[in-house]
Amino acid sequence: MAEESDQERTEPASSKRLEQAREEGDVPRSRELSTCTILLAAGASLWGMGGGLIKQLNHLLVTGLSMDRAQAFDPAVLFAHIADSLLDVLIAFAPIAGLLMLVALASPLLIGGWLFSGKALQPNFGRLNPLSGLGNMISARAGVELLKAIGKTILVGVVAWIAIMGQKNAIFGLAVEPLKQGPAHVGHMLAVCFLSIVGALVVIAAIDAPYQMWHYANKLKMTHQEVVQESKEANGNPQIKAKIRAQQREMARRRMMSEVPTADVVVTNPTHFAVALKYSDGAMRAPKVVAKGADAVAAKIRELAKENNVPLLEAPPLARALYTHTDLGDEIPEKLYAAVAEVLAYVFQLKAFRQRGGKYPEQPNEIPVPPELDPNNPAATKTAAGNDAGAIA
Repeated sequence: MAEESDQERTEPASSKRLEQAREEGDVPRSRELSTCTILLAAGASLWGMGGGLIKQLNHLLVTGLSMDRAQAFDPAVLFAHIADSLLDVLIAFAPIAGLLMLVALASPLLIGGWLFSGKALQPNFGRLNPLSGLGNMISARAGVELLKAIGKTILVGVVAWIAIMGQKNAIFGLAVEPLKQGPAHVGHMLAVCFLSIVGALVVIAAIDAPYQMWHYANKLKMTHQEVVQESKEANGNPQIKAKIRAQQREMARRRMMSEVPTADVVVTNPTHFAVALKYSDGAMRAPKVVAKGADAVAAKIRELAKENNVPLLEAPPLARALYTHTDLGDEIPEKLYAAVAEVLAYVFQLKAFRQRGGKYPEQPNEIPVPPELDPNNPAATKTAAGNDAGAIA
């Protein structure tokens, strides 16, 4: 059951999935919405320009048939007359045609937006598979399209019947109307009937557009496994990244350990913390931390220091302060200059003793560390609390 649930498409499509579908030419489209928009524009243009168009066509018809006998029997003049008449007809319909062209170009912006994809133009021989075609014919989407076509036919037929029957008396009255008024009246009636029928398509479009959006989103839904796989491809495999981070930490630890033999002194807690310091007079502005660690890492630092004769100095407050307030490669804080200077003085005396002998230097005890830098000092807690209270005030 767990495997089956993982294969269920329950996750919404990711932005990458949507982008891939768009590149392949797959975007939500509603043919009913586009058709309805174009027909509404056509009906509105007929309503606004129908009367003038009918008069203009009537004038073209009269002038087109008005010619003398010599022109009628001269083929060259006759063809030129017909060409001029056709050009006039095209000019008469140009405003309506231009409006419909603009609406046809703008209608995709309502749902899906403009799209040009070369992949959609590539041949796909899988569409010629009769089994796939049969499957599409009996699919749920085919059933929805069939119901939509039946509903559209019934709705449009009923509205058309109502619109025509409402104009029945006006249609019969055209026979007795003057010739000059009749064409304009016909154009008006056609526009009313046309807009009534197209208005019925608005209902179909209002249902079809949300359905197409829902169907598109449902079609592109992803399984949980697909979401995980896409996340791995985008951000990398978490397990591999964890191994890489572990290797990086190990390499950094090895580099840090390689610096311990070059240190001048290792300050210890004595068991919890260990911080290795290095100072070159003239080359460094202040002593730097070349290695630090806690617990097992601290033990390894102490072991390497003993193997390489690096002095170890137990100074718990100083070790805690250095471990807490410095990072690898950092110079020590200015407030610890005095404490570290005392440590280095002892180290230099110890080196001199090892080289020339003499009196063994006395190891410093109770090295002064500012209370606010020692995390275990109660004064540091009080100072932090006072700072917080001052900030709040």
